[in-house]
Amino acid sequence: MLTGWGDMKNIILLVTDTFRYDNLGGRSAVMPVRTPELNRFAADHAAEIHGVITGSFPTIPHRTDLASGRIGWPFHGWQPVDLSGKNHVAAMLGAQGYATQLICDCPHLFRARFDAAFTAAFQTRGQEGDKPLLHLNDPIERVMDPDKTRVSPQFRGFNLVDVHRWTNRGYRSEADTFAARTGNLTCHWLEENSAANPFFLWVDFFDPHEPWDAPEYLVRRYDPDYRGPPMMHPNYGCSSAYTEAELRNLRAHYAAEAELVDRSIGRVLQKVDDLGMWEDTVVIVTSDHGMSLGEHGRTGKSNLSAADNRYWPLYPEINHVPLLIAAPGVKSGTGLSILVEPVDILPTMLELAEVSVTPPEPFHGRSFAPVLCRGRGRFRDVVVSGCHVVSEPGMVPARSVTPFVTTHEWGYAPVGAAGPPELYRMLTDPLATKDVAKDHPEMVRELHGALLDHLSAHGAPPAALAVWGRNPRLGGDGTWSLDYQ
Repeated sequence: MLTGWGDMKNIILLVTDTFRYDNLGGRSAVMPVRTPELNRFAADHAAEIHGVITGSFPTIPHRTDLASGRIGWPFHGWQPVDLSGKNHVAAMLGAQGYATQLICDCPHLFRARFDAAFTAAFQTRGQEGDKPLLHLNDPIERVMDPDKTRVSPQFRGFNLVDVHRWTNRGYRSEADTFAARTGNLTCHWLEENSAANPFFLWVDFFDPHEPWDAPEYLVRRYDPDYRGPPMMHPNYGCSSAYTEAELRNLRAHYAAEAELVDRSIGRVLQKVDDLGMWEDTVVIVTSDHGMSLGEHGRTGKSNLSAADNRYWPLYPEINHVPLLIAAPGVKSGTGLSILVEPVDILPTMLELAEVSVTPPEPFHGRSFAPVLCRGRGRFRDVVVSGCHVVSEPGMVPARSVTPFVTTHEWGYAPVGAAGPPELYRMLTDPLATKDVAKDHPEMVRELHGALLDHLSAHGAPPAALAVWGRNPRLGGDGTWSLDYQ
């Protein structure tokens, strides 16, 4: 039973964008990313959850799941958070006496009205397509060949990566990067507010979302011999558009950007340590989704290429995300292999912080804090990643992002890249490289039933159930949730 504000813990939620699970611990077999700060956090202060699978995809749908504790993708796409439901973590904590602060460089949060529920909110402008201050006397220069990068949206005939570099004056030093600026601002905030218990601080690093414009001297540490144009932004299409050297350089730019995020989060964690806050603070580090960097013949996270006619299931390089949690009662340096969805993070965070709320709408998620504090046990048996689609009745739109069902043993795509279902043995094939659906038709039927049960259990609308059905109908016209929709 809570007796007052003194019992409630501070909460620091550090969210990154496009940060793959296998960035941590040198797990990537192709190009290991240097993440010494997060590795140290996992060893010294946090427990790592190894089975966190994104729910609603992409950026804003995921953060709506995270902020509300409710699954969104069967019901709605990318839209302002207040249109998606009544729950908002900052409003719920504010009603319990928390001071709430949002610090972000994600360009979409203010547009989606996430800031409105916070006591205070600050955005560093200029990420991706955000243009806070024009300087049209200076020419926009072409950074990448249009055949090798995302071609929408455009500004004055230039692609996103070109406009991003122009908007931000082509910075070259680490101190000027968004990750560094957001991390430094967070450290400043902690110095000025560390004694104001209880507080809820949501810090949203948009990196390592593309464009991957880390200083080139950091990129060269991953790819020292490359001499071509910098591969700073994927094409959201077939990886065959790149030469082997270009694809390696694309990975190197991503890795350098991810390393910058690690450094910046490390500065925040060091400040928590300097201020002696570990005993009364819950600290969570997670991400919304990953990115295909050649896996499954793709570069990007959704299909925006006119040259690519495939469906894009939410394969593990996209759906498997990191989660590190430090809190009183959580044993540091441990790993826990349980299946978790982002909607479970909010109720878990509240329980660890010893704060009780009454959400305006019931949580879909549930707390895994007891399992986390015990350090063993099971939680969920099935988790589902999905993206909202709008289509002809009962049809799966051509080239759309399609769901992925994950269990402890299996991974299932009801609409695979070519249309038919795909099945993978996740225990031995964690990146889903070998489709075994033809060998296990009974498991395909069982997991498709699990998908429909998952939708029904959350009260999914008839339109969503009709789209995925027992035998989804393919090829209809329609749209799905994407940036800038």
